Amino acid sequence: MTRILFFSYPKCSTCRKASKWLDQNNIDYEFFDIVKMPPRKEFLELALKQFSSDKKKLFNTRGKSFKLIDYDIQTLNDKKIIELLLKDGKLIKRPFLILNEMQVILGFNEDRYKEHFK
Repeated sequence: MTRILFFSYPKCSTCRKASKWLDQNNIDYEFFDIVKMPPRKEFLELALKQFSSDKKKLFNTRGKSFKLIDYDIQTLNDKKIIELLLKDGKLIKRPFLILNEMQVILGFNEDRYKEHFK
């Protein structure tokens, strides 16, 4: 059985679509409000490792928080990226799913979800 940690922002329409899809497909998950309780450091490190070729994928680039930071993400070291993401959960691409504490899925794409959960 897959253990799914689902980090979401309740006001995010994409997050609501993702949780609705998971619910409709009877997939159990643990919900966390990404603003009140962002993913732990080790999960962010896992995501960084998984998306090392494009670190910007870890960021919610459309959000206000991202627009307020004045960094070229690709030039930042991993420590600084983790620091930024831990400080403000709204910076993190969402939904942020962790499967069995070994794999990260960022955002919601129905085909990708089907691939992982069917």
